[in-house]
Amino acid sequence: MWRLLNLLLDRLEEWIIAFLIGAATILTFIAVVHRYGASNSAFLERWAAMHGLVILAHASDRIYTSLAAINLSWAQELATYMFVWMAKFGAALGVRTGIHVGVDVLVKRLSLPARRPVIVFALLCGALFTGVIGTLGGIYVHDLDPDQVSPELEWPSWIIYLCIPLGSYLMCYRFLQVMWRFLRTGSEPHQSLGLEYEAPHVDTLVGEAAE
Repeated sequence: MWRLLNLLLDRLEEWIIAFLIGAATILTFIAVVHRYGASNSAFLERWAAMHGLVILAHASDRIYTSLAAINLSWAQELATYMFVWMAKFGAALGVRTGIHVGVDVLVKRLSLPARRPVIVFALLCGALFTGVIGTLGGIYVHDLDPDQVSPELEWPSWIIYLCIPLGSYLMCYRFLQVMWRFLRTGSEPHQSLGLEYEAPHVDTLVGEAAE
């Protein structure tokens, strides 16, 4: 049961990150095309009118009018919020897969018995730090004015800032999960072209299919 919940949490984490980064990228691209399309079509309309190109000027004016009627002033704000949420959940994914930058020169010089408590202490420090950030973030979200909204989207601010406690607590859980796995098996996640990231999923699926 616990293994299944972890698997569902892994998948949910990955899908949230993939959706947010994909949607934010597409939205940013559309907003940039819209902005440059509107400004360039207005410039082209003036240039064509000055040179007596009536058909081109009329077509450019129609394009500018159509693009100007589309309000995308909220796109940059939404994309920013998406990237912030993606970064918070991506940090938790980084702990699970071991892709965060770490200075382990001294740790690797230690003997295996001496290395173990140092790694556990580092993971506990990470869990403590992210747990504190999650708690402070939760207090901050709780104390926000319910009527406070974002400038363009006019969404409640507490929904936007909810990524702080959610992402931090998830990161704290990942630190504890990595520490528990290290204490049981002695293994810790490492970055190596995604091989360690893919292998656990494959082993899990194969094991469940065999059962």
